[in-house]
Amino acid sequence: MNFPNDFVNKIIEGDSIKIMKNIPDCSVDLVITSPPYNLKNSTGNGLKDGRGGKWSNAALINGYSDHSDNMPNDKYIKWQIACLKEMFRVLKDTGAIFYNHKWRVQNGLIQDRHEIVSKFPVRQIIIWKRKGGINFNPGYFLPTYEVIYLITKPNFKLAPRANAYGDVWEIAQERNNSHPAPFPVKLIERIISSTTAKLILDPFMGSGTTAIGAKKLNRDFIGIDISNDYCVNARKRIEDFSKYGIENLNLFQDSNVSLCGK
Repeated sequence: MNFPNDFVNKIIEGDSIKIMKNIPDCSVDLVITSPPYNLKNSTGNGLKDGRGGKWSNAALINGYSDHSDNMPNDKYIKWQIACLKEMFRVLKDTGAIFYNHKWRVQNGLIQDRHEIVSKFPVRQIIIWKRKGGINFNPGYFLPTYEVIYLITKPNFKLAPRANAYGDVWEIAQERNNSHPAPFPVKLIERIISSTTAKLILDPFMGSGTTAIGAKKLNRDFIGIDISNDYCVNARKRIEDFSKYGIENLNLFQDSNVSLCGK
């Protein structure tokens, strides 16, 4: 594969680590991603019982395409550390990773993602307050947020005036997307517009929201996903966005495509 011709403004099907190894050091301005959460391996806030609010009939109940979301925890941690190492390597010295993740409950106790992110220079934690949801577990309160870890290279700076934003972002979940847990376009826009990044990487592209946010703000993107279904749908969403704009994007979703990803 040739960089940048085979990468920039493309959705690339394949294993994220293997594909990223073809991207040169210090060549990407920004990474925005949300990996599979490994919730099927959870005894607390997982979805093994088939319930899950708006997800009750969604693909996450049945598992990701090409990914079980049920890895042994130690294997999952090693995998995510390896992914982040590649993301960090391809970043310019002025770059940053916005790494969205979620805590889980295992045997009645919380597991945050410290075992993963502690290996990297986390500058700040952003709370994404996504609202809503249903809690079937009487042991803890309704979860309404996820965490975005801001992992930075030494010379990363926000765009002018972006530092006026607080570190709690109240942005509603995306409802009109066949993916069970998609990024809202508004969340991606907030992140991208807060930086001066020109080239944005998402190694878990899913339904293509990071690419759409990049295109809306006239930035370039690189998208990677292991699932053929997700890659096909992401390319279709990007094409529809280019033709019809963000306001009409949801009218062109294929409700017959079973999606998991971002």
